[in-house]
Amino acid sequence: MNFLISKFREYYIQATLDAPPGLQSREWGFLFFDDSGMRRHKSFFSRGELVDYVRSMIPRHVYHSAAYYQRPGAPTMKEKIWQGADLIFDLDADHLRGAARSYAGMLEQVKRETLKLLSFLLSDFGFAESKISVVFSGGRGYHIHVRDPRIYSFGGDERREVVDYLSGRGLVLDRFIHEAPVEGWGREGGRRLIAPARDSPGWGGRINRSIISFVEGLRTLDEPGAVAVLTRVRGIGPKKASSFYRSLEGEGVIEEIRRGNLDLFRGSAGIWKLLLKECLDSEGVVVGLNLNQERGETDEPVTADVRRLIRCPGSLHGGSGLRVTPLSISGLEEFNPLEDAVVFGDEPVFLEISKPFSTQMKGNSYSLKEGTEELPSCVAVFLMARGVAEARTRH
Repeated sequence: MNFLISKFREYYIQATLDAPPGLQSREWGFLFFDDSGMRRHKSFFSRGELVDYVRSMIPRHVYHSAAYYQRPGAPTMKEKIWQGADLIFDLDADHLRGAARSYAGMLEQVKRETLKLLSFLLSDFGFAESKISVVFSGGRGYHIHVRDPRIYSFGGDERREVVDYLSGRGLVLDRFIHEAPVEGWGREGGRRLIAPARDSPGWGGRINRSIISFVEGLRTLDEPGAVAVLTRVRGIGPKKASSFYRSLEGEGVIEEIRRGNLDLFRGSAGIWKLLLKECLDSEGVVVGLNLNQERGETDEPVTADVRRLIRCPGSLHGGSGLRVTPLSISGLEEFNPLEDAVVFGDEPVFLEISKPFSTQMKGNSYSLKEGTEELPSCVAVFLMARGVAEARTRH
């Protein structure tokens, strides 16, 4: 604990916290190394006052409210008088489907989900980049802050609706995919199954991309493999599955689907309807036909909570020693947390490691066993913050 406090003090003496807009209207909370619980209901009039407090107290974690209050330092939530809140999204690798096991793998996976969520906010919701702030949490993910006056007054229900849209919950596929009359099919014409085109806005374009992804996946399989996949869906037998698979082999199939045409051969509409029926679970959340790849991920309770505290950019994460790092949207793609969020150096530190642990940092991999080790300071801080090592004096 003493070692970590000294290193955090070393950082805060020279660092400048990125105070959020509306600092005077926000509540602040802090956790300390003595595990005495959160000290909240704090308020500051200026960034200088905040920095002085952090430098004198050396907290383990620093948080500020997403909300704006008339009296942010009041001791009860009612007395604070809520005036609005940023729209917050919290993406944590622990909450992802099929999360990678390694820390570096988790961070790469959650970055991809963050980029996907940003595409929803920019294209579907139309928020300007200037209204969006992206922050590496210092732990296992990213925070997105939307600061647009149009959403400040949203309550919990409205914010849950945003999450519902991102996740595809309640998606009604019949509103996107329908039958339309087509001339030339038999004496009296026929009907063709039509999907949204590739360039359709919102979920329409996402549905088209997921269908194309599904078809391209089937085309990589041999016929028995594709039939095995298709016949898992109730109502699709081997004969229909074979005919459907063969219809996907022709030239121009993908281009037809991009235009929204799903009737690739006479009778294929019935198979598509069965496949699409399997896309939604009992709660109406998209799960099949690769639509799950199009879903946006976020921690719903965080987004819906209009009084949530969120980590302050520029502070240190007490569970990793990494910097809570503000990023531009354009800079997110190239950002490497295990390089760019590391603030401590390479001076050697002697440690007692209490259990096996593997990690990567600053381009190096570490696979550590129980016992004593001499490691760079940046790695030592990370291991001690994670609770798997203690500083020792060399004898």
